[in-house]
Amino acid sequence: MRDQPVSGATVWLTGLSGAGKSTIAHELVEALRARGERVELLDGDELRESLSKGLGFSREDRTTHVTRVGFLADMLARNGVWAVVPVIAPYADAREQNRARHEASGARYVEVHVATSLEECARRDVKGLYAKARAGEIPAMTGVDDPYEIPEDPDLRLETEGRSARDSAAEVLALLLSGESERTLS
Repeated sequence: MRDQPVSGATVWLTGLSGAGKSTIAHELVEALRARGERVELLDGDELRESLSKGLGFSREDRTTHVTRVGFLADMLARNGVWAVVPVIAPYADAREQNRARHEASGARYVEVHVATSLEECARRDVKGLYAKARAGEIPAMTGVDDPYEIPEDPDLRLETEGRSARDSAAEVLALLLSGESERTLS
């Protein structure tokens, strides 16, 4: 049964690899679907195999990837679909470009910084990426030898250490339903 209807939006979860973005995103998608909402999960790893196939990890390629995903998310959001996007998006200018695109189209954009320490991300790393990066096997790893520009003014900053993904997703959902994350153009 659908609760009070809400229109779609882009919910961009940004943070380091292993921060919990995808896990929180899956919980959020489940919660939105339980409300009867139309939702699409735009997973960055999956989209690199299709939408961004052939792109590497240079700053230019990362920005191109984030811009492409942002374009798709905006298209969904302005058509009433929730686009839940767990993508690192390490550079502030690319994230701001996505916000500006959404503002120009009239679609709601909510940036959630999944703020997890580098040490905790490395501890959680099931893919072994941080160990490989420190061993020199992965060049330009975000947070290790390539920068992650921490969002200065996200709509929500989630400290994930010591809390469940379900609790984190519930906090995002509460924000979405409250409407507090909507920004006005000045």
